[in-house]
Amino acid sequence: MSEPTVPGPALKIAVAGGTGTVGRHVVEDARRRGHEVVVLSRTSGVDLVAGTGLDEALRGVGVVVDVSSQASRRSEESRRFFGSVTRNLLAAEERAGAGHHVALSIVGIDRAPHGYYAGKVLQEELVRRSRVPWTILRATQFHEFAGQVHGAISVGPLVLVPRMVSEPVAAAEVAARLVDLAEGAPAGRVADLGGPRRERMVDMVRAWARATGRPGRVVGVPLPGALGRAMRDGTLVTGPGADHGSTTFAAWLQQVR
Repeated sequence: MSEPTVPGPALKIAVAGGTGTVGRHVVEDARRRGHEVVVLSRTSGVDLVAGTGLDEALRGVGVVVDVSSQASRRSEESRRFFGSVTRNLLAAEERAGAGHHVALSIVGIDRAPHGYYAGKVLQEELVRRSRVPWTILRATQFHEFAGQVHGAISVGPLVLVPRMVSEPVAAAEVAARLVDLAEGAPAGRVADLGGPRRERMVDMVRAWARATGRPGRVVGVPLPGALGRAMRDGTLVTGPGADHGSTTFAAWLQQVR
């Protein structure tokens, strides 16, 4: 866990997606370190997709951390969301004079640019082409992904889970790394961040279901196509040179019982 101190001057940081799984940790960690945080959300009068409210919200902001997300299995839908949000953020940051854009992405997306990942690929392309100095951190799936997968597809009493090799990482550890990066200078694409060990998704979902008392028999099924192969063959886990968090899925699960 990062120290609750600011190594340099306090920053004004805007967090897009600041109420989500990672975003809430980013907000808490940045405030704990003494930074001023602006949460970019509809409740604060900002529509990231439409771009409304951004100019006012980004007034005086030095760094924007983008952890916004929208669940989608369709490539075009994902590209529309991430394309709109990223273009709107970068344009507003340029107008506001923000000097650093920090984006959270996903390990392996360029080798599996399908479905939800298609939007993340576009997001990275737009950030790289931007005139706003940037940093991109790719991370593996979060521990919370097991709960999101459970029940997404079911047939009667069967809970169907894609066969997948995962390397789950704690959302709080990802958030702490993002705040570290926000405090530093723009660094381009930095080392990937994964979890401490590889897991089978079906085992994770079964353990999550037992811990939370969810009914149903969890069954692993292979998804078809290129994305399904990428899930099974290790494409979406880290390789050499990556950094790793320390909180295992089992340890995290103890906290949600």
